[in-house]
Amino acid sequence: GRQRRRHTHYARPPAPQTGSRPAAGDRGGGAPVRFGSGRECRVLSQAGANLTTMKHSIGTDQMRLDEPACLAVSREVLTKAADDDARGWVNPVVLGELFCGAGGMALGASMANFEGWRFEHAWVTDIDRDSCQTIEQVVDSRRVYRQDIKQINFHDLASIDGLVFGFPCNDFSMVGKRRGIEGFYGGLYRFGVSALETLSPKFFVAENVSGLSSINKKADFNYIIKELETAGLGYNVTKHLYRFENYGIPQKRHRYIIVGFRADLDISFAHPQPNGKTKTAKLALADIPINCSNNERTVQSERVIERLTYIKPGENAFTANMPERLRLNMRSNATISQIYRRLLPDEPSYTVTGSGGGGTHLYHWDEPRALTNRERARLQTFPDDYIFDGGKESVRRQIGMAVPPEGSRIVFESILKTIINQPRQGDTIC
Repeated sequence: GRQRRRHTHYARPPAPQTGSRPAAGDRGGGAPVRFGSGRECRVLSQAGANLTTMKHSIGTDQMRLDEPACLAVSREVLTKAADDDARGWVNPVVLGELFCGAGGMALGASMANFEGWRFEHAWVTDIDRDSCQTIEQVVDSRRVYRQDIKQINFHDLASIDGLVFGFPCNDFSMVGKRRGIEGFYGGLYRFGVSALETLSPKFFVAENVSGLSSINKKADFNYIIKELETAGLGYNVTKHLYRFENYGIPQKRHRYIIVGFRADLDISFAHPQPNGKTKTAKLALADIPINCSNNERTVQSERVIERLTYIKPGENAFTANMPERLRLNMRSNATISQIYRRLLPDEPSYTVTGSGGGGTHLYHWDEPRALTNRERARLQTFPDDYIFDGGKESVRRQIGMAVPPEGSRIVFESILKTIINQPRQGDTIC
């Protein structure tokens, strides 16, 4: 198959080792942990050191599963027992992720570090081929599985400490028909609930758009929270609407992050407070290398270029003063604020989106053109050597649908602080 470019500065999981982690409910060892890789693999149980050879029907030339996979994590045999303060947690903390996309959450988790504690992915899943190939830069390819979420048997997934799932936002977004949990995409959050009930991880992190709380007068939002609270052994759930521009992200991106710790652990999570940092669009887009990947410019028509010359920074096609011949002919009275909207250089960008027709690509404040995908990735805080697979529109979608890695890093580092410091209910994290 096609060779992927690797980036050594990301906290990538190690290659499979003979050591393993006990399965869920068997922390003392005994049962071997299985590792699905598309080839024969060996596993070694921590206690009995029983060598087992297993074959899985996963094609080596394609990232799709012919039948439910035996997804699992490999880990070196632990040389240091978890201390009393960690109450049984072990380092690294192991994650599994549904709807992983291009890796915004995974990259943020891999960058998170607190007092030497870190995260490692056991497995990630997504249905999109390009996204699965992109995320291989942060998660080992043998742990990346492309499959329809409806076809995954959660009983076959490996033991994890935390479940991550940014469930699809299409039916909750402010742009669209907003069908809520009854829509085709809206109901997919239930697969996260099912995974919680089957795997009983110690915690979970879920993410979705700000419009989640305004569907059906907040009824859908409350219903989802209730399902998460009562899944499996039950979870202490905290939710927070992050305005990422208040956390040093160069973009006005508002997203709900929902964190739950299993109820029997008696842990409550305190979402991190804004750090008071502001990063402007101009600063974020400075000094992009000329040969940087995913940086191809869109060829703009002469009409679009002329229209943009009349639009000042911060204005859009409906608020700018321009000749009538350049105005948009809308079928309705709707005026969408982001159509041909130009960035304000001295403020964070408005929201980077993953889809939309002409005029929705974000526009430079000075040059009469749409931003490149690399510039959008900069606003999303992806590093320049993080390469997105696929065609131009696929790359745009991957970038626009991601959680900013720097934003997710802040969340995951707060989770590590919670694990180490073990605040009880009512405590806060500064």
